[in-house]
Amino acid sequence: MAKETIFVVEDEEDILELIKYNLLRESYKVDCMTSGEEALKRARKAPPDLMLLDLMLPGVDGLEVCRKIKADPLTAGIPIMIVSAKGEEADVVTGLELGADDYVAKPFSPRILTSRVKSLLRRKRSPAPESEAIKVRDLVIHLGRHEATLNGKPLDLTLTEFRILQTLASRPGWVFTRNQIVESIRDDEYSVTDRAVDFQIVGLRKKLGPSAKYIETVRGVGYRFKE
Repeated sequence: MAKETIFVVEDEEDILELIKYNLLRESYKVDCMTSGEEALKRARKAPPDLMLLDLMLPGVDGLEVCRKIKADPLTAGIPIMIVSAKGEEADVVTGLELGADDYVAKPFSPRILTSRVKSLLRRKRSPAPESEAIKVRDLVIHLGRHEATLNGKPLDLTLTEFRILQTLASRPGWVFTRNQIVESIRDDEYSVTDRAVDFQIVGLRKKLGPSAKYIETVRGVGYRFKE
């Protein structure tokens, strides 16, 4: 079985070669590029299975690349893992808000990086059976099709937003802590701040509109989907 294609967008040669070396060891097809403009152009021409994206790029920076990738219907389905030295909470939150599916701060362990790559690709290639769906009033979450509809109309959700909605709606009335939400959509080794989870919920509520009332905040604990 052919391995997936991964774009690595990084302008620091040493880091680019390190990432490339470790991904090639896992038999992935790796395409490297050093600018945001090139990444956008090539992603539209031949979308990869995953993009590893630095933030501090010349010209169009990584956050702008992420925003444009997720805003374009031709490329919106590409999972994005941000790999950047900009590991401050604000940068993590901004990247996740724009639709990034994971965030690895430099310096990083090559083993953990490849593990997270495998996790993202595994979720992408192994959807739930087509017949599985969660139905809550006027909201339907199709697990196999990775699609959520509200009043029959599809919701434009990022991968992370979809997984959070799926997690909460799978057990209406059950309170999920922020850590439980993170564990349901990430590897156990993934670390993210409570604030990042909160911002994902804010984005999800905006897209749900009036139905955002289904997602309740339980102060000091986490979130639940209203029964």
